[in-house]
Amino acid sequence: MLISPEYLALQKELHNRGDYGVSARKWVKRVNELAEILSVRSLLDYGCGQGLLSRQLPVTFDRIYQVYEFDPAIAGKDHPPERADIVFCGDVLEHVEPLYLEAVLDDLKRLAKQAVFLVVATRPAVKYLADGRNAHIIMEPASWWLRRLEERWMTNEFSGNAGEFMFIGMAR
Repeated sequence: MLISPEYLALQKELHNRGDYGVSARKWVKRVNELAEILSVRSLLDYGCGQGLLSRQLPVTFDRIYQVYEFDPAIAGKDHPPERADIVFCGDVLEHVEPLYLEAVLDDLKRLAKQAVFLVVATRPAVKYLADGRNAHIIMEPASWWLRRLEERWMTNEFSGNAGEFMFIGMAR
């Protein structure tokens, strides 16, 4: 299981507010560059929210890869995803229930044929769940996350600041 029914209901409520799941836009250029470098044919936006990544990726003659979206809290995007060359997961992992984090990381590993592009916030969110908890229910330093990520992928790139980090990992 990747998410409990109770938490899924909280996530759906948060998404229905309309300003949730919108952080991918600042990663569009970097995701597209990685896709071009790896000559991918498919990209999965895991936890896609409103789907800003796929809408903002440049549609050019050079971009010949298919973009798929998955988000368990969005109707129509909640079907089990197919494997893809790159899996992008931006501002999602800190929202995962701690009990299911290892299962979600394993799911990302299973789905990524070549690489993962992860962005994880390490600070509190500005939004709150309907039950009063901060929307970032896992707030741990990058070093805590890195140990878990490096169990699954070879680090290709890692950078961050005090509030979030970006990790590109290659499939083993």
